Amino acid sequence: MEIVVRAAVMFAFLFVITRGLPRRTLADMAPFEMLLLVTVGDIVQQGITQEDFSVTGGMLATCTFAGCAALLTYATWRWRRVARIVDGAPLVIVRDGEPVVEALRVERLPLDEVLEAARQHGIGDLSTVRLAILEPNGRISFLRAD
Repeated sequence: MEIVVRAAVMFAFLFVITRGLPRRTLADMAPFEMLLLVTVGDIVQQGITQEDFSVTGGMLATCTFAGCAALLTYATWRWRRVARIVDGAPLVIVRDGEPVVEALRVERLPLDEVLEAARQHGIGDLSTVRLAILEPNGRISFLRAD
């Protein structure tokens, strides 16, 4: 039972910690950031199972994480307010061709990354963009000025 409690506490802790991180997709992560994710996974495992290397302990921890994730998914589907907290909200980062500097600062998103994403969408100049939106999943959507 102790493993279940540890896993639930660690799940909540990881949720809180990841809400403070910048929005990024796996494709946008640097190799070092990927290495950190793997390392954190090992550290979390040690904190949950401690000296219990049994199959049962691993299964309990995994089932607890899966159950917490399922509950969180249900809560985000059921209540919009929870979805905003868990998933985040879209954020306007370019308005009428001008970067929204404060939004970029809060998200720690360099303008160079916005320009790179614009080029990937076939946009060579931000002056042709009505809105650029940083989506909750870390991708950037562009709406052109017509």
